Amino acid sequence: MTERHLLPPLICLLQSGAAPAEDEITFLPGLQKQPSFKQYSGYLNLPDGKHLHYWSVGPVIPTVSPVELIRCALSDIRPPLQIQDDGVTLQYNPYSWNKIANMLYLESPVGVGFSYSDDKKYATNDSEVSDSSPRLVVVGCQVCQMFCVCSYELNDNSLVYFAYYHGLLGSKLWADLQMFCCSSGKCDFYNSKNPNCTESVNVTEIVYSSGLNIYNLYAPCAGGVPHRLSVESGQLVIRDLGNNFINHQWTRQWNQKLLGLASLHLSVRLDPPCTNSTPSSLYLNNQYVRKALHISPDALDWAVCSSEVNLNYGRLYMDVKKQYLKLLSALKYRILVYNGDVDMACNFMGDEWFVESLQQQVTVQRRPWIYEGQDGRQIGGFVKEFSNLAFLTVKGSGHMVPSDKPVAAFAMFTRFIKKQPY
Repeated sequence: MTERHLLPPLICLLQSGAAPAEDEITFLPGLQKQPSFKQYSGYLNLPDGKHLHYWSVGPVIPTVSPVELIRCALSDIRPPLQIQDDGVTLQYNPYSWNKIANMLYLESPVGVGFSYSDDKKYATNDSEVSDSSPRLVVVGCQVCQMFCVCSYELNDNSLVYFAYYHGLLGSKLWADLQMFCCSSGKCDFYNSKNPNCTESVNVTEIVYSSGLNIYNLYAPCAGGVPHRLSVESGQLVIRDLGNNFINHQWTRQWNQKLLGLASLHLSVRLDPPCTNSTPSSLYLNNQYVRKALHISPDALDWAVCSSEVNLNYGRLYMDVKKQYLKLLSALKYRILVYNGDVDMACNFMGDEWFVESLQQQVTVQRRPWIYEGQDGRQIGGFVKEFSNLAFLTVKGSGHMVPSDKPVAAFAMFTRFIKKQPY
């Protein structure tokens, strides 16, 4: 494969039809009929020896021009082709977003999925990830567990309210939280200096360790109630990502324990709780699939999460308010922030509070939004619109909105791309 340093905008290449010819996917195993739309898979080779894997999917209607960037592992969203439970066959997704846009999937940061580094070092941080990403014009929203939180403080604080309002906390615990974590009508579950507060905020035990599906409160837990960690055939398996209440002492102690245990095992696997990644792993690690996708022999085996990236990731920014305000001040970007309303990994209340904190001019007050479902017109959720910014919830959906509510998600995405009212 010819080496390319693609800091020039890849999106422009895709729009002009000038994607590298050697990256075109000519045959994809598992399909009864190959797609009519063009697909490309290859690497963005950066000057520092990092190689970001991308998968570009052309539109069903070739005249469609918008490009949507999804920056995360391939399994985080619903692509045009869905891997079936057998880990061998594919089916077409009738609500794929490439029906109305070019889709560009970028596995980032390096160490995630098929993205790799020549030096095999995958410890990174917010700034390095941002600097190493190609300078692309991004239209839409990014959906990644590691990067989905607009504000760690608001996400943690709102999660406690979310858990209480959904009946997960008893009245005694709620009373203790009010007593030890709140004063003058304001609660701080994120960084309280009161030791009684931090001892009472055991929401993590309830939300993450009780067997509830953190990605969809009302969905079953795939594989049954999991252990936070276990050793299977000599491999350390971690199921608690440790990304919430990061200021609390018991979270820091847990993360230090994980680092210590990881250093004692030759193999470490990070499995998000209540998630079945076996079909994706089987398919994407098939040698014929890797060849079809032009995957480098230097790339690691594909996994739904990278334990090395997660355990060694350096968080430098606790919120992205400054970045949002900079984009909004340019007056040329439209931003849609959307959440499934039963997602506990990135709950809707925290992101709604974040959007409100940007103090943008309200253009449409909060209201239900409607889409055409199989049983007629349905409420898709609620939306509030500001100047060049909208916050939208998807009713009954968890973290993976296009997977949980494909019809509603497609309606939402269509209206955003086509600048139609929600």
